[in-house]
Amino acid sequence: MGRDLKNDRAPDISAELCGIRLDNPVIPASGTFGFGYEFSELYDINILGSFSFKGTTKEKRFGNPTPRIAECAEGMINAVGLQNPGVEDVLLHEIPKLKEVFKKPVMANISGFSVDEYAYTCQRLDAEEQIGWFEVNISCPNVHGGGMSFGTDPSAAAKVTSAVRKVTGKPVIVKLSPNVTDITEIAKACEAAGADGISLVNTLLGMRIDLKTKKPVIANRMGGFSGPAIKPVALRMVYQVYDAVKIPVVGMGGIRSAEDVLEFMMAGASAVEVGAANLVDPYACKKIIESLPGVMEKYNIKSLSEIVGIAHG
Repeated sequence: MGRDLKNDRAPDISAELCGIRLDNPVIPASGTFGFGYEFSELYDINILGSFSFKGTTKEKRFGNPTPRIAECAEGMINAVGLQNPGVEDVLLHEIPKLKEVFKKPVMANISGFSVDEYAYTCQRLDAEEQIGWFEVNISCPNVHGGGMSFGTDPSAAAKVTSAVRKVTGKPVIVKLSPNVTDITEIAKACEAAGADGISLVNTLLGMRIDLKTKKPVIANRMGGFSGPAIKPVALRMVYQVYDAVKIPVVGMGGIRSAEDVLEFMMAGASAVEVGAANLVDPYACKKIIESLPGVMEKYNIKSLSEIVGIAHG
């Protein structure tokens, strides 16, 4: 007897984000994957759906004082503080190196300390053909006078979104902080101001204390808590935001397996970002992508597009 080719067809792991097709929904999160070429020495990073490159600001930043990292149960705390070479250096050095190893649209993560800085950085990067989306980080908890201060107030979030929207025709995805009372109000304000998508969540605010020194482990005292421990909070917020807005949602927070990917997509995510897992295992995203078809078959899922938001049914 001949094989039933229809039933033998592999599951469709492709996804779509703001009108751009992805071979799969797995995107390494900003700050955990550099500018890509660092990981390209380990494996062909073109297996990825895309990746969000290192958070970029107008001026060069050294970041916060050390120590910046603290381990904790089922996660980690970081207070790197947006260390990056500045947008001009990124244009001159980092993106050319990225182009050599990655042939797909990339997500440009930008941040700032004023509305004008966000707009300036976006405008400088806008001409780069390889940049498919701008991920506007208004949620970094590790810097003072910027980052999360824009993401905890709906009107401030809307102002940043509107300013970036005016200087680019590319999709604008606003990255939100979980450190708020009502995540849906921030998401709706960004949508009304012109956002094409929402990504969430950034890190929670956490800390560790050294029992020997009796002082905080991190020099910044507090930092961004990420890893598997935050997944239930992140999943809940993705679920809420999917109901609150009509634009696509990118889910993140504690993802380390193909099962986690499916769970976030069922909650409403069109794509996902993997963060802390890359710091534990540099092959994490590759392993997730390779295992995704088998896990989909296990749960009788023929295509990812059919499960986005299915948990709301």
